[in-house]
Amino acid sequence: MAQISFTANLNRFVSCPTLEAPGESVRAVLEAVFAGNPRLRGYILDDQGQLRQHVAVFVDGEPVRDRARLSDPVGSASDIHVMQALSGG
Repeated sequence: MAQISFTANLNRFVSCPTLEAPGESVRAVLEAVFAGNPRLRGYILDDQGQLRQHVAVFVDGEPVRDRARLSDPVGSASDIHVMQALSGG
């Protein structure tokens, strides 16, 4: 199973510890995570089911290319990192 982790700023709003989740695509892994943590979905995806504008997802160090369908492949030993951009000054 892939390991998925979330930045600390997301953890301030909703508990989302690092965990392992099954799936062969970014979408499948995220859906597995959302099944156990439905509140997290609104922080990651917009109402169209696409990545929110200020969310970045990396699979094995590479940014996902398909931000709409999240069809980028995920291997059983992949590391997925979900980050929210911070702004301010």
